Amino acid sequence: MKKRLVSLLAMATMTATMFAACGSSETASTDTASSDSTSTEETTATETTDTADAAVELPEDTGKVLNIYGWNEEFKSRLTDHYAGYTEVDSTHGKIGDVDVVWNITPSTDNAYQNNLDEALLAQESAAADDKVDLFLVEADYALKYVDTDYAMALKDLGITDADLADQYKYTQDIVTDSNGNLKGSSWQACSAGFIYNREAAKEILGTDDPDEVQAAVADWSKYNETAAKVAEAGYKMCSVNDTYRVYSNNVSGKWVQDGKVVIDKNIEKWVDDSKELVDAKAETTDDLWGDDWAKGKRPEGKIFGYFGPAWFFNFCLDADQDGTIANKGGWGYCVGPQSYYWGGTWICAATGTDNANLVKDIILTMTTDKAVLKDIAQKDADCVNSKTVLAELASDDSGNLDLLGGQNPYAQLAEGAEKVDLSNLSAYDQGCNEEFQKAMKNYFQGNATKDEALDMFKKAIVEKYPDVTAD
Repeated sequence: MKKRLVSLLAMATMTATMFAACGSSETASTDTASSDSTSTEETTATETTDTADAAVELPEDTGKVLNIYGWNEEFKSRLTDHYAGYTEVDSTHGKIGDVDVVWNITPSTDNAYQNNLDEALLAQESAAADDKVDLFLVEADYALKYVDTDYAMALKDLGITDADLADQYKYTQDIVTDSNGNLKGSSWQACSAGFIYNREAAKEILGTDDPDEVQAAVADWSKYNETAAKVAEAGYKMCSVNDTYRVYSNNVSGKWVQDGKVVIDKNIEKWVDDSKELVDAKAETTDDLWGDDWAKGKRPEGKIFGYFGPAWFFNFCLDADQDGTIANKGGWGYCVGPQSYYWGGTWICAATGTDNANLVKDIILTMTTDKAVLKDIAQKDADCVNSKTVLAELASDDSGNLDLLGGQNPYAQLAEGAEKVDLSNLSAYDQGCNEEFQKAMKNYFQGNATKDEALDMFKKAIVEKYPDVTAD
């Protein structure tokens, strides 16, 4: 285990902060690597792990406290609303039967969540029974850091089988599969994403708010840029350059680091060139995600044509419960956009050393495989759930219609997108490279640096963050 301890500490120092919030509320679903960066980079887990079908006999639960670590309130709200037997005590405590549930929630800002989780996991072996981590949550951008260590239990060791997980989307399992092929987590979400557009603006600028017609206007980046020019002429902004970044970065042809060297993919270069052109034409902004200026587009007076996001964005980022917002009036529409992509998601991991293994198993199975629970989550929380069967049901009738989308049913597109997610270029360096690249390029977009100067800023920052790579 010592080798893993050193690894976790080392990688924690190599990784920067990952946004995980919508605005200051820290409520979006929205980071790092394994002990061996080479083996992790080569491992994208393209095969579903072989979880044994043989029954596993777990020891009797002895824990009086169930400690859950997360970065926001999302999973807490899901468990509160959808797990039978959970009773809320206060904002950080609950009860499941005789077990006290303690929520250890630390925002992701400045990597605080991971730092807090790392400290707890490093102390797991010697921790008092009531202080041991039982469940912890991870995001895609840094899942490998945790699942490729001994701190996360293989689901097969909890007695969770391939048959239990057969209805899930494969990419959601690939993300949390370690370098030995062991599945180490499970998610209730499938986070394929698309373009969320302002219906009134679409009618004004395009003459229609029909999703198929709007999709035709943004079907590829060339058409998207043409539409952006019309949007700017009408006095709107298309969105922020930071909204489009993940669409481009999800569709690269290679990994960020190849043979120890940072490689800027042609699709990332295209994002730079397209974004600069649109910013100079005043068709896109450089607003930071979750910032006040970025959030103005949630209201009609913000004059923003759209946002890019997955289903969790509907619920957590569009403020449908606030008077005067576009979502509150059912004023958004949804289409796939220029390229299919995914964004975020939350995975539940069982901590090695938990003294509540049976309860942990039941929570994972209930929250990520129970079709009735998943359908309830989709309908009540406007989430895209990790069940092919449930999404097919939602797409087939009015039960999948969403008020904030003007009654549109997006589940057919979301399900199709989930099938297309390609993780072959996922690597342990993604979070740091993506963050530093966007940060550096903002100087170029705003006219504070030339393109070459911004690239030099990125290369310097990434070598400081990851001393094991070069960026010549």
